[in-house]
Amino acid sequence: MEEKRKNIAMALCTGCDIGNCIEVDQLIRVSKDALEGLKIITHSALCSEAGLEALHGMVREDSISRLAVAACSPRAKVSEFTLDGIYVDRINLREQVSWVMEPKHEDTQMCAEDQTRMVLAKLNAISDNTPYIPETLYDDILVLGAGISGLTAALEGAESGRKVHLVEKSSSLGGYAGRHFKVLPSEAQVAPLAEPNVTELAQEVRSHPNVTIYLETTLHSIAGEPGSFTVRLKDREDTILGVGAVVTTTGWKPYEANRLSHLGYGSEGVKTLEEFESFVYNGQVPDRVLFLLCAGSRDENHLSYCSSYCCTAALKQALYVREKNPNAMVFIVYRDIRTPGFQEEFYKTVQSDDAIFMTKGLVESVQTGENGIQVSVTDSLLDEHVIIESDMVVLATGMVPNGTDDLQLQYRLGTGLPEIEYDFSDSHFICFPYETRRTGIYAAGTVRAPMDLESSREDGTGAMMKAIQCIECVKRGEAVHPRSGDQTYPELYMERCTDCKRCTEECPFGSYDEDEKGTPLPNPARCRRCGICVGSCPERVIGFTDFSINSVSAMIKSAHIPDEFEEKPRVLAFVCENDAYPALDDAGVNRLKYSPFVRIIPVRCLGSINKVWISDALSHGYDGILQIGCKPGDDYQCHFIQGSQLTEQRGENLQETLETMMIEPERIRTSFVEITGFHEIQKIINDYVEEVELIGPNPFKSM
Repeated sequence: MEEKRKNIAMALCTGCDIGNCIEVDQLIRVSKDALEGLKIITHSALCSEAGLEALHGMVREDSISRLAVAACSPRAKVSEFTLDGIYVDRINLREQVSWVMEPKHEDTQMCAEDQTRMVLAKLNAISDNTPYIPETLYDDILVLGAGISGLTAALEGAESGRKVHLVEKSSSLGGYAGRHFKVLPSEAQVAPLAEPNVTELAQEVRSHPNVTIYLETTLHSIAGEPGSFTVRLKDREDTILGVGAVVTTTGWKPYEANRLSHLGYGSEGVKTLEEFESFVYNGQVPDRVLFLLCAGSRDENHLSYCSSYCCTAALKQALYVREKNPNAMVFIVYRDIRTPGFQEEFYKTVQSDDAIFMTKGLVESVQTGENGIQVSVTDSLLDEHVIIESDMVVLATGMVPNGTDDLQLQYRLGTGLPEIEYDFSDSHFICFPYETRRTGIYAAGTVRAPMDLESSREDGTGAMMKAIQCIECVKRGEAVHPRSGDQTYPELYMERCTDCKRCTEECPFGSYDEDEKGTPLPNPARCRRCGICVGSCPERVIGFTDFSINSVSAMIKSAHIPDEFEEKPRVLAFVCENDAYPALDDAGVNRLKYSPFVRIIPVRCLGSINKVWISDALSHGYDGILQIGCKPGDDYQCHFIQGSQLTEQRGENLQETLETMMIEPERIRTSFVEITGFHEIQKIINDYVEEVELIGPNPFKSM
């Protein structure tokens, strides 16, 4: 594509203490020296009506194609400084200079000048972008699984006007939900139990003109990318479908009760929740029934997690017993009872029944005796040791997700969705619960997390909404999340590619396939725009039009580095835009002071940092390099799943680079913060600058 003429301009706001903190005229002179022919306007309130009018006037009159807005954070005034057809970058002079550094100080001025030089260098180095849109686009949506989540998703999609293909491997619709005797009330203050309405929902789906149902059908394969998936079915006709997105709702199965022989399973009169649900249709409910909660759950030898639905399912079945046999007594042995939301009212209803007895304790044994089944309970609130006799014991076993290999994805990274510790399909559990690591494929219901019927309905609706959103974004060549609206994508310069496979192996989202030689085959619509592939490539093959090896290197080299005798160290901070950058902004909002010796470059993800930039920075004379990103681990999560983790793993290679350059290893530091960690990030910066001052100047400064 032929590059447009680079008409670059800068709009400088002097409001919000910026003009009181820096020498504006000096900054303008430095900016014009940094970029020949740069057009500049200033305004005391650039985001005001008058300021925006002046800004738009300059853009029109001078045919500006790239604009630097030197004002507040790029996270503020987004709509005001979004101009159609113009590439806009922001110079954060408010939150990250004037609000955190000493006004009118030489070092503060130098920081403002360097941050300005860096953005101007980037604008001069980037390329024009043409969005990637697949040649063939589909609006249809595939829903795999016809349980409560799948039926809800299919109906919501059909009601929106989309054609939905509903694939179910069994001969009927409804899944586990279709086998319930009764269900919990969906709202507070209503009758204790309700009649199941899955049959009505299934009929509504069956009769909808926008839904095509494939029963006794599985998938042969899914290939392609969002907006342009090719789906092959295993049915009588070997049907081939074109779909834009996929919602998988393949559900769950009960924990394997045969492993619970110590709780009496296998003995006559001991059933699971699912078995008892079927039993009450036609069976004679005995006079004494005991429900044992957390049977095999929250147990390191079985399921270490809570399935959340078991407590209310057991409470519901306790009411079955009382309804079917009014003379029956019900015992419930629990460790904890969890009934969130409106279910708390339901719990109170069950509690009020005088023939339902609840006791907190741990089950020691379940044995068959002369008078029925004897359940031995320890650590009870009633006594240290209690024996309860019952005619039937019901084990509240947990949920185990069905696998997702049935998707048959034709991806280099596997046929199913990546799974987390407990085998549930992975998602970004903090920010994007429906999003799996496979763009355009959304998990809903109990395949994603343990949940009850109402939550599964909501999940089906949410996942379908995301599927529709994805299709519309692909049509515009945009990313869905977390960089929603981003129209750039990774471009590969294959003449330099050595088939090292690092990009195909490290991409968390399966964006790359590869041929038999190991050459990467990109699928741009699968891409989340994290840039991890940029950081992985040792040959500088991969780049985005506005985030490439050259553009970031230009930013690094544009900063002025004082010589070793000035005693003004320079620390380059690569800051993840998702958590660390907002934390820096919040430090500014709270007026937390940090060193003016730091120079900040926001990056898409910590995993996108290429070691070339480390070498460039050290060669240019920076005394230290900080990498600050999202916290990894089980209790937190990188927005791009494993970017922070990869940065730690690549640290060994960086040490080799430092050894080659004969540089101290302390000159590179990696830290992690939460988005709320503004106090922590202030301390990280100040402590590291102090450490760098003790280490002394970078030896490359004298070269």
